[in-house]
Amino acid sequence: MFKWIFRISAAAVMIAAVLSCSTTRVLQEDQYRLADNDIKVLNDPKFNTGSLTPYLKQKPNPSIVFGWNPFLSVYNWSNGKGGGWDKLVQKVGQAPVIYDADLVESSVENIKTHLEYQGYYDSSVSTDIQVKKRKVSVSYNVMLGKRYPISSIQYVLPERGEFKEAFLQDTSRYSVKIGSYLSEAALEAESEKYGSAMRNKGFFDFNKNNFFFTADTLSHDGDAALTVTINEYTRNESARNAQPIRRYYLDKVEISYPENLKIRPQVLKDLTTLSPGQVYSEDAVNNTYNRLSALKIFSTVNIGMTPKDTNLVDCSIVLNQSKLQGFKVNLEASSNSSGLFGISPQLSYYHKNVFRGGEILNLSFMGNFQFKFNQPVRSNEFGVSGGLSFPKFFPLPYSMFPGAVPRTDVNISYNYQDRPEYTRNIISTSYGYSGNVDNRLFYQAYPLQMNIVKLSNLDSDFYNSLAADPFLRNAYQNHFDLGSGLMLYYTTDAESIPKSTFWYSRFQFDIAGNLLSCFNDLMKQDAGGARMIWNTPYSQFVRGEVTLGRTWIFGRNSGQAIATRLLAGAGYAYGNSTALPFEKHFYAGGSNSLRGWQARTVGPGLSQMDDSFVIPNQTGDMKLEANIEYRFDMFWKVAGALFVDAGNVWTLRSSGEGNSYESMFRWDTFGESIAANWGLGLRLDFGFLLLRVDMGMKIHDPARVQKWVTPDMWLKRDGFAVHFGVGYPF
Repeated sequence: MFKWIFRISAAAVMIAAVLSCSTTRVLQEDQYRLADNDIKVLNDPKFNTGSLTPYLKQKPNPSIVFGWNPFLSVYNWSNGKGGGWDKLVQKVGQAPVIYDADLVESSVENIKTHLEYQGYYDSSVSTDIQVKKRKVSVSYNVMLGKRYPISSIQYVLPERGEFKEAFLQDTSRYSVKIGSYLSEAALEAESEKYGSAMRNKGFFDFNKNNFFFTADTLSHDGDAALTVTINEYTRNESARNAQPIRRYYLDKVEISYPENLKIRPQVLKDLTTLSPGQVYSEDAVNNTYNRLSALKIFSTVNIGMTPKDTNLVDCSIVLNQSKLQGFKVNLEASSNSSGLFGISPQLSYYHKNVFRGGEILNLSFMGNFQFKFNQPVRSNEFGVSGGLSFPKFFPLPYSMFPGAVPRTDVNISYNYQDRPEYTRNIISTSYGYSGNVDNRLFYQAYPLQMNIVKLSNLDSDFYNSLAADPFLRNAYQNHFDLGSGLMLYYTTDAESIPKSTFWYSRFQFDIAGNLLSCFNDLMKQDAGGARMIWNTPYSQFVRGEVTLGRTWIFGRNSGQAIATRLLAGAGYAYGNSTALPFEKHFYAGGSNSLRGWQARTVGPGLSQMDDSFVIPNQTGDMKLEANIEYRFDMFWKVAGALFVDAGNVWTLRSSGEGNSYESMFRWDTFGESIAANWGLGLRLDFGFLLLRVDMGMKIHDPARVQKWVTPDMWLKRDGFAVHFGVGYPF
């Protein structure tokens, strides 16, 4: 008891020390820390003040939790002697932002300029500076200026050529209309939109700089008369430079690429949406760029246009080759306090032009090994997979896709697993399509998915132990799957290393057996009444999974982020099946899940560890999980993480025997069936590669009688797990 009280007291003292540490101790005598900025719009409380924040020239240190930044406190641990200690705390900590009065004045001018650009004329901004204990708070008090609604719009257009008629066809589609508020921002956006629309109609050299705007607010009572003039010269020219705004047509279209690149010219021609004689279109240029880039065999795609003296333009497409083949290595490892080790290596080979037509070949070899040192307990898993991706939507022609062309994917794999309880063989194949829309929405649609699963060498004691749960027993039998699958992934930032806050969502859906059920009358039945193909029952089920994630990144250079994830999934067997195939079950734990546990050691529900399995294999029909992780730079290429994970898996059916009720999802026991852990992590970030070590410690364990795990148990047997991985967990 005394040890427990001492640990709590020590932790409390450490937290109090950090909280109470001065955040201004390192400042010079005449310096103050900028603690807070506050923007108030006095004459419009509904105005979005957040839109003005980017125009402040000086911002305070970001807060992490309830206005507190622990790294600011750490920085102030410096003793001022410049030795190793100072260098350490300055690298780990965050320097205070020193108040600069000149930057406040610059911020005022920035805000006023921005408001005028947005259509608030003659706005005023005053500041209120509050100083308390060497901390400065700055309030920006904004009085929005006058806005002018547009009462009339007049267009002055060139009379010669085809331009005038083409332009007037589209004026009703744009957003600056009578009644809109006058603003430079809206006019600039509109000129960009008009310019793009006219370039799609062939007016190659027309752009926003051909627009001239005049607004009369003096002779109107509180509104503005807008005149839109389009000249045959740009804002950087004069009337003597005027030239007719002509509609252009493509003349020559030439494609060049390195001689050592072996690719069929017809493939490039089919993907190019530009051809001699057609009207110039900016969309066609962009579509060609996206199509050729999607081949993934070019490091750069450059499309140049050279106008001639007539209304013709030559097109030159220059392609530079990227690396066509290579290897990828991935490794995950974990260990827990009970002495169970796991290691999962993976080696992949890719070739992005295997048949000289942009076809992508992927070959992958994987393993998953679990064992205990000096004990015969072990599980071995090997897998090999191959995939071919063709830059075409078979059997439809390229012409049916004016934009990005989906790829056709064919995959096949074999997986072998040797466990103490059984030996498993899986052969899988799939046929489908993949692609993306605007590099935001990514999809994979597989109208055909097939799995053949064969079990052998079932341990008799293991099989007999499943008799108490017929649903679980039915999961561990030979079966045949034939169905379809879909994956949709949307992200606001598709970069491999996003630089700003982003969110994403993922939806996965599988369905199997419905087509085969139409032919039930033609099939034989097994002893349990299930219909069979090749003397193997086919599976009939539906399975879905949804993931939502958001990562807040605090500035480009602060090296701080908060990443969150919510995951929900469920599967249900029906018709010809009474249980999901075991390879379709959900599991929790591992380096990308609940990190206080190893993979497949959590749940289901309130269940104890199933001793039928020598190596844990806890699974369920349903999964819920939530994760939050705070990431921060430390020094050099080393970063740290604090995280909390919570969730579990559950079954959706009960056999009415044994502990099957404990494994079921039930609202009355939902809270106590949630597994939770907290943990610490270290990352070694090389930019192109991130190595990760996480140590998760259990907080709440549904399998225990005393479910809350006290701190004195965190580093003891069955209290923690350590994981090694490559890349972020989510």
